Amino acid sequence: MFQWLKRLIGGAGPRSAPPAPAPATPDPIVPAAQPPAAPAPASAQATAAPSPAPAAPSFEQKDQLNTRYNRWLFGALHEDTLETSDAEQRILHTLTGIASSPTSGAELMRRMPGLIPQLLQSLRSEHFSGADIARKISNDVVLVAAVIRLANGAMLPGAPPISSVEHAVIVIGQEGLRQLITTVAFKPIIDLNSGHYTKLLAPRIWAQSERCASANRALAEQLGVPPFEAFLAGLVQNAGLLASLRLMDQTAGGATDLGRPMFCAQLLRSARQVSAGIAQEWHFPPAITQAIRELDTLQKGAQLSPMGRLLALGDHQSKIAILSEYENTP
Repeated sequence: MFQWLKRLIGGAGPRSAPPAPAPATPDPIVPAAQPPAAPAPASAQATAAPSPAPAAPSFEQKDQLNTRYNRWLFGALHEDTLETSDAEQRILHTLTGIASSPTSGAELMRRMPGLIPQLLQSLRSEHFSGADIARKISNDVVLVAAVIRLANGAMLPGAPPISSVEHAVIVIGQEGLRQLITTVAFKPIIDLNSGHYTKLLAPRIWAQSERCASANRALAEQLGVPPFEAFLAGLVQNAGLLASLRLMDQTAGGATDLGRPMFCAQLLRSARQVSAGIAQEWHFPPAITQAIRELDTLQKGAQLSPMGRLLALGDHQSKIAILSEYENTP
């Protein structure tokens, strides 16, 4: 799957940092991810000294942040206990089995919609037809909403709103469309008739994935990591957790009190293994698979690969941003 995406998205043309698309079904608690800052003028870039690459968060920093994040994710207020409920034990047992299976949960992920390959193929050319792209996008109501929303977000305050797909395509540009369509291709469909945990957690998990992908791409050059691979690493790192939501709904037996600290720690660790298995099954670069596995290393001071360091930073920054906004919301 990775080679397929790389061939389709790796078209000619300059690689400017595109704006981050807002999620199609945002969690009301989590505001949409903000576009990265515009690059400095060429003259300033030529004279400015290169800034040192940021350090990855320490083991203690990750542990403290993940505790807060898990509490927010599940909306749980359980005491700091080592106990897990019967429902939580059943879920962990099943997820551990999936993580150790040959396919590692890849079969649980949604297939890529048929329209996406057509759009990415059209975007390979530097001189793509805006009218043709707009016509194809118009066949998918989710893409129409996402493209128009992203284009309006890029306009200056006071500018008239954009209502046509054709105008939106011009505003977003080729690279922005590539990132937007890739994100939509990975975005899970959230069934409004699904269970409690899918409806509660899926929008929150996906919002963090998008933020992490955007942060990864912004930091990629500084850490010597290919931007496209960095972006995909941010999107796929939570694939295992998303794949486990239906399992939670089916196994919880109606329980709505999941989220004890020990359960969260073990759940996310097993889900990372599933994510790494999915990345491997989809033939993503080994650096992405390794980085996902490095996220939950229990060894203090462990040396991280460049992609692992980048993913740790993107994951940490995205969680801090989400929690800051949530905790400051009246």
